[in-house]
Amino acid sequence: MFSHRPVGHHVLPDQAGQHSMMDAPVGLRFDPEWRITLFTLLMVPLMVWLGFWQLDRAEEKAALAVAWDQQQAQAPTPLQSLTGQAPDQLAYRPATATGRYRQSEYLLLDNRTHGGRFGYEVLGIMDLDQGGLAVLVNRGWIAGDPSRESLPTVSVPPGRQTLRGHVYVPPGKPYLLEEQEIAAGWPKIIQAIEMDKIVPAIADAALFPHVLRLDGGSPSALTVNWKVVNVKPEKHRGYAVQWFTMAAVLAIFYLLRSSNLWQLLAVRRGKGR
Repeated sequence: MFSHRPVGHHVLPDQAGQHSMMDAPVGLRFDPEWRITLFTLLMVPLMVWLGFWQLDRAEEKAALAVAWDQQQAQAPTPLQSLTGQAPDQLAYRPATATGRYRQSEYLLLDNRTHGGRFGYEVLGIMDLDQGGLAVLVNRGWIAGDPSRESLPTVSVPPGRQTLRGHVYVPPGKPYLLEEQEIAAGWPKIIQAIEMDKIVPAIADAALFPHVLRLDGGSPSALTVNWKVVNVKPEKHRGYAVQWFTMAAVLAIFYLLRSSNLWQLLAVRRGKGR
């Protein structure tokens, strides 16, 4: 009365549908969220730009170090013989200067630190023996009063001096929050060395267009620790790698967050087992 049918290979309709859905290939779907998209579109290009900017800084610092080594290999030249040369030829050029300091006329370059201490760089004015020329001499760092209630006492050596140092040509214009005004009287407090504003204060002599930075051990030198580059090129390159890495991580996170790529990769790994 009852017919017997084998059931070992029988597949129910619902189960068959489920198997067919699991076996069907799943395509890549992209479902971005606008806030995350906006953040990614802003941050990834910015971080990439910062990475290339750090690489540019590394190249600049490497070029400065090369220029320093090349110039320092030359013998010191009397400062008077360097007048009229281009700034790129003068930068870091070893030079000598012979003359007399003005006893009561000097400038204090503000906000200079050394070993974590507040102070100034002392810029003396030396009248050279020949040519009716004066030069601004950066003698180095001197400690100052952190409360700014008093100025440091600067000793100016009398008599004829022969100095040795190098010509300092700033790599660009100084960054100032507001336009600098040089007050009357001596000593003068300045925020940056702007020769076009200093020259009128020294009207009785022609002024060499760049500063002479004294070498350590030169007569009248104070605390001298000149740094050609404050950050080494290798460190800038390391910063660049960090920026590029963060940009890549953010881009990958956005792709995984806004698509089913992670699911597709999981399925492919499962099939490969």
